[in-house]
Amino acid sequence: EARVAIAHGQMEESLLETVVIDFWDGRYDVLVCTTIIESGIDMPTVNTLVVDRADLLGLGQLHQLRGRVGRAGQRAYAYLFTPPDIKLTEETFERLRTIGETTELGSGFRLAMRDLEIRGAGNLLGVGQSGHVASVGYDLYCQMVIEAVAELSGEKIESQPEIRVEVPVNAYLPEDYVGRSDLRLEAYRKLATAGTDPDPEGVELIRSEWEDRYGSIPPPAKALLDVVRLRSSCVARGIKEVTVIRSSSSISPSLDGFLAKFWPVSLPVSRQVRLTRLHPEALFKEGASQLLLPLYSEDLVTEIMECLQDLVPVLENAT
Repeated sequence: EARVAIAHGQMEESLLETVVIDFWDGRYDVLVCTTIIESGIDMPTVNTLVVDRADLLGLGQLHQLRGRVGRAGQRAYAYLFTPPDIKLTEETFERLRTIGETTELGSGFRLAMRDLEIRGAGNLLGVGQSGHVASVGYDLYCQMVIEAVAELSGEKIESQPEIRVEVPVNAYLPEDYVGRSDLRLEAYRKLATAGTDPDPEGVELIRSEWEDRYGSIPPPAKALLDVVRLRSSCVARGIKEVTVIRSSSSISPSLDGFLAKFWPVSLPVSRQVRLTRLHPEALFKEGASQLLLPLYSEDLVTEIMECLQDLVPVLENAT
């Protein structure tokens, strides 16, 4: 017994306008339409929205469509349906979960930020509007804005330490461990931030998060965490460069393995004596602030970490 009207974008403008106005006036009970009504339509009397194939719509579209109901004082309902025989992709599931979680008043900003994480923001420095935000450096863009505002305000800008760590290990996040590319990039960004902090607690928090979110950590990811922990240890000791190379006979004739180069390094006399006793093949160039250290273990990063903790003191102002 319901009075049904139809509206879509291929209708003549006058006919479409007539149908919409008649529905607004209550001459119809149900309006079957396309996403043409997602914006610019204000119908306070409509209290129920049914969206078919919600898995094909973007997060912004779903948010706009949901906003067509609930525009008056009465309770409204929005139903988003997906086919039961279709397996949703992880990105589609994230969109639908986000739209279901952001129901409180004023959640538009939170939803926009989530959409930014899922879909990306496009080319920040050009006219293009496609691409993944992480590939163009959203964090760097935000940092540039903050620095520009601070410079205009006359505030002193504290530069982040630049640490170069080159170790021949397989350190990365496997795709079979973190499947989505945006989540992998987010994890890399967090690691980059943790690597500039002299406190290694941030790396441990990331490790706990990965174990809780993705399960047992595979060897390449563990190696990646170890490298970031090494970078954090270098920040605490004022070391800007750690490079591991194959040993050269001119540097250490009796060594057949790897050699770690540290710069700059400042060793007190007591630590120099300890270096000579524990690592007789090591070489400390005080004038160049360079330490050459032979490595014997297969776990290069762990051995470097132990040597740093044993030989190089932490700077007083590092933390």
